[in-house]
Amino acid sequence: MGTPDFAVPALRAVAAAGDVVCVVTQPDRPRGRGLVAGGTPVAVAAEALGLPVVRVADMKSLAVRDELASLAADVFAVVAFGAILTPAVLALPRAGCINLHGSLLPDYRGAAPVQRALWDGRSETGVCTLFMDEGIDTGDVIRCVRVPIRDDDDAGTLAVRLAEVGAPLLAESVVQAAEGRAARTPQDRKAGSYAKKLRKEDGVVDWALPAPTVWAHARAMTPWPGATTRFRGRSLQIVRSSPAAAAAAGPAGTLLESHGDGLRVACAQGVLVVTRLKPEGRAELDAAEWARGARLQPHERFESWKEQTT
Repeated sequence: MGTPDFAVPALRAVAAAGDVVCVVTQPDRPRGRGLVAGGTPVAVAAEALGLPVVRVADMKSLAVRDELASLAADVFAVVAFGAILTPAVLALPRAGCINLHGSLLPDYRGAAPVQRALWDGRSETGVCTLFMDEGIDTGDVIRCVRVPIRDDDDAGTLAVRLAEVGAPLLAESVVQAAEGRAARTPQDRKAGSYAKKLRKEDGVVDWALPAPTVWAHARAMTPWPGATTRFRGRSLQIVRSSPAAAAAAGPAGTLLESHGDGLRVACAQGVLVVTRLKPEGRAELDAAEWARGARLQPHERFESWKEQTT
């Protein structure tokens, strides 16, 4: 069971390790500028592997439960499926439901573990496999693998690496569970944290924070919902940046100077060097090139968080 790109490497690994009787994913949805209906990344990958695909809109449906029961599966392998499994569905497979989660549990249970780890400025994260229960990522842990967070990572690149590391881990855990030899380490439900789903408004940049904090936030919001700010009344996204220890010679958000290595923006403490950005309605480009085209005036600044949200 899975839906987005993050789940595709795991599907391939599990298919190579055992007999996949069915792939369950979300329904086809309109995609692209033309809003043409298309299958989920998992559906596309499953069909390329010659695997049967079931598209499920309502996991609470008795018809869906009966269809899944008819598979007589040993294990359900679940990765970023996008819907909560009911107790009745969790009870169907003989050896349980095994989930691949993109954090080092019990930290960052929930929908956005990759983004929240970046936003918090962590230097390390990882993936875990676990037996699913009725809670949100609270089941017994089978195994975890640590993954360092690189300075050039954003949520997109980090998710790709976590998916690749997690794929063989899930395949191994599924085989072990089916054979009755998977480890089970109970979680402390009072420990850890919850990584709630991101909202579009989470992407608004607050320049009145220290530069490392602004940088961590921008990385976490890339590629979605995007680290957004406004200049001269128009939106733009900070695509790539890095913090600098230089003193900020102006109020937060002030555009200080532009050089070949990027555009320097004042923060509450320090400076953020923006190297790539995407103006509203335009393609992504180097920040220095954008600055030349904008013909920046002295003391101009990006809008504050309050100005952008009121």
